[in-house]
Amino acid sequence: MSKKRILSGMRPTGRLHLGHWLGALKKWVELQDNYQCFYMIADWHALMSEYANPKDIKANIRECLLDWLSVGIESEKATFFIQSEVKEHAELHLLLSMISPLSWLERCPTYKEQLRELKTRDISTYAYLGYPILQAADIIIYKADAVPVGNDQLPHLELTREIVRRFHHFYGKSFPEPEPILTETPKLLGLDNRKMSKSYNNFIALADSPETISKKVTSMITDPKRIRKTDKGHPGICNVFSYQEIFNRAASEEIENACKKGLRGCTECKKMLAETLIVFLADFRARRKTWEERPEELSQILEKGKCLARKVAGDTLQEVRKKMGLV
Repeated sequence: MSKKRILSGMRPTGRLHLGHWLGALKKWVELQDNYQCFYMIADWHALMSEYANPKDIKANIRECLLDWLSVGIESEKATFFIQSEVKEHAELHLLLSMISPLSWLERCPTYKEQLRELKTRDISTYAYLGYPILQAADIIIYKADAVPVGNDQLPHLELTREIVRRFHHFYGKSFPEPEPILTETPKLLGLDNRKMSKSYNNFIALADSPETISKKVTSMITDPKRIRKTDKGHPGICNVFSYQEIFNRAASEEIENACKKGLRGCTECKKMLAETLIVFLADFRARRKTWEERPEELSQILEKGKCLARKVAGDTLQEVRKKMGLV
């Protein structure tokens, strides 16, 4: 029996961080053995918000690929490709836009959220409103059976499923209705207790050096009610402890008890966390360094991925053209 197929992707907007690992990449590594995986570097999606300053996108494509390889996603098991190199996505996006009601896009909760959050960029554009249709095209052009998503992304996937059903209503069945593969995402705030974001520069990157990790952890906000080392702490409101629970789970109970009893200060706790994260990310850094020294192989991985992606996407698009009366 052939493996089911999944499609997922990330925008190349900078180096990936611990939030990306917990929210997506950890699951991607698990899925590569049991699914036919297509992993897309979504440069068109990045351009939708970075159109006024696109100079870093090309360099970030390389960084994105290096981060994926560094966490253990293997090029022999997964297909990596750059979205804009598979032009078929754009044509299917156009064709799907012809059957997608405007009201479906205007009610998208993520679109409304991004309008509120991205104050430094003007995203009140035709493309940004319609990006869920491009996202739907990204998924169904590979006839993906499933998409790994967090709970916050479920509305996007449901919109894709609605577009698929509408296409089937007009033209007959062509695509699977992609199912969600839910990723369990522990709550991980940024170093300053805000949402972890590249825009806020409040994250620990997967590629950060030990020195940088130590410096960043030292800057983390801890229990605001604790002034002296001997004060009884409140781990439940301490961001450093939330990281300990995720990355130092075996010792988290002892850390919690020592904090509550005022037996260990915040400085020592931060030092413990920094050491834990340095060890946790050591293999990632080592794999990344190996791949950084093999630029030709990186190019070959993307070329191979582009060829396979275009073959699959081209076959799907030809079927769509026929059903829509274009061939």
